[in-house]
Amino acid sequence: MADHKFRPQIEVLSAADVPRRRHWDDADKIRIVEESFLGHRQVSATAWRHGVSRSLLTIWRRQYRDGELGDETPPAFIPLTVSPEAPAVSPAAAQEASRNTPDVQLEIVLRNGRRLLVPSSVHPEVLSRLLPALEGR
Repeated sequence: MADHKFRPQIEVLSAADVPRRRHWDDADKIRIVEESFLGHRQVSATAWRHGVSRSLLTIWRRQYRDGELGDETPPAFIPLTVSPEAPAVSPAAAQEASRNTPDVQLEIVLRNGRRLLVPSSVHPEVLSRLLPALEGR
């Protein structure tokens, strides 16, 4: 006699059969993110090429823009206006001119997003010591 009962095949999957999650170091993440910025609509193509999901690459891109990815701050442009050099002025004449002109506030935006307001009369050496401390270097 033949047994005609339906017996489905059961396959047991173990955790050893499933590939583990990959760990991406910051250098690889930065390289992939910078590649995704190269052209128009490159997020999906770049993610597919490197075998990561588009949503994960989007998270890495946000972290990169916010400075959270890696130790280095991404390069940034600082607006700067260059004016012709002023003629050399004696210290006494400069002090007299500074008394007659109102002190203007300068706004300095640091790479970490902090804003610093300083008077225009601040000595450059004091400013050069203050800026690295505020940037966390």
